Amino acid sequence: MRSVHAVTGVYPRNAALYRLALTHRSAASTIKAGFRASNERLEFLGDAVISAVVAKYLFQRFPFEDEGFLTEARSRLVSRKVLNELSRKIGLPELVSRDTPGMRNSSSLPGDAFEALVGALFLDRGYECAEGFMLRCISHGLLDVETLIREDDNYKSRLIEWCQQNKHVFRFDTVDETTAGHDTLFTVQILIDGKKAGQGRERSKKKAEQIAAKEACTTLNIQ
Repeated sequence: MRSVHAVTGVYPRNAALYRLALTHRSAASTIKAGFRASNERLEFLGDAVISAVVAKYLFQRFPFEDEGFLTEARSRLVSRKVLNELSRKIGLPELVSRDTPGMRNSSSLPGDAFEALVGALFLDRGYECAEGFMLRCISHGLLDVETLIREDDNYKSRLIEWCQQNKHVFRFDTVDETTAGHDTLFTVQILIDGKKAGQGRERSKKKAEQIAAKEACTTLNIQ
């Protein structure tokens, strides 16, 4: 409970909620036939709370932007990449119970735990407390809102446009599909004129393609 307070600035009331929030499915215990207790249900709840908090924050911060801008901005701020980064900055992965030590570096574990923690805060102390925690993350500089909103991270589109303009033949190939713990990981390569230009590995082919495209853009100096 001291660790939860150090991370959130909030004194917990219901210790069981936070233990559950910090229990990865690999370390889940069976409490009922067919049901294993892990942080997955709290992830679901926390995801909704985070989305609501960020939507309100953006609505108030950008009073003259339209719905399309707000929707895209919210999508960027609640992305798995951003939540993973937030979770690591506050040291949350170190507190997660899991069966396999290597799961600490899982592509989704940090963000999943962050969502579950927000869900636990919501149930334990209410919406305002969960909102306050998220807003502190923003105000303390853990989230660079302006940069995240304005940056263009669609490397795949950028690469495809460059290939078309310069008459290069490109192809994305899935070269490997493996299971690591409870996650399926895809390895995707981008070939330009038959030569490997980049490679990405992620839980979805779409994300793996973006990583591969980013590597190719860096190698080819595509701005």
